[in-house]
Amino acid sequence: MKEKILHKATELFLNLGFKSVTMDDLASEIGISKKTIYQHYDNKTELVEASTFYLFDTICTGIDHICETASNPIEELYHIKRFVMEHLKNEKSSPQYQLKKYYPKIHDRLKWKQFEVMHENIVENLKEGIAQGIFRANLDVDFVSRMYFNGMSGIKDTELFPTGKHNMNSLMDTYLEYHLRAITTEKGLRILNDFINTNQS
Repeated sequence: MKEKILHKATELFLNLGFKSVTMDDLASEIGISKKTIYQHYDNKTELVEASTFYLFDTICTGIDHICETASNPIEELYHIKRFVMEHLKNEKSSPQYQLKKYYPKIHDRLKWKQFEVMHENIVENLKEGIAQGIFRANLDVDFVSRMYFNGMSGIKDTELFPTGKHNMNSLMDTYLEYHLRAITTEKGLRILNDFINTNQS
């Protein structure tokens, strides 16, 4: 039952937002009493935290698989982006923003876990791209990986990029292209242009 509660809570939080979903809503959706939920989770904050890190672990597992199977580092980044957006329901409820606003301690913990994972993945992505001759050999790998994380975090700030004016999927595509055009060699640029023309026309 605890796992069922966690899965349904995660689904509702992503679709409706952390603030909007009440324990009554969750109990009604599952068809159980609110008391049953409290047998497994002491309060909503504990459930939000469990849902947040359950989703984080699920996404990390998927990203690991993509990194093992992608044909090159450029396609890898686009496949990761698509996978993450699918799992975050295209961020239509702005989950990161809501966490920051209503559950700042959970948000801060998540941010640093995200940084640790993303930094490691991007460092490997950059090194592989350099080895394949599609990223410039003179890149400061640590700097670029940190800038990538900072940029990806920045475009999720709904005060900087209001959801009414900016679609998250388009923002992420634009940022990925911005990042890649700054670091690719001529060979990498051909791969990037071919990928964009084939997949985003």
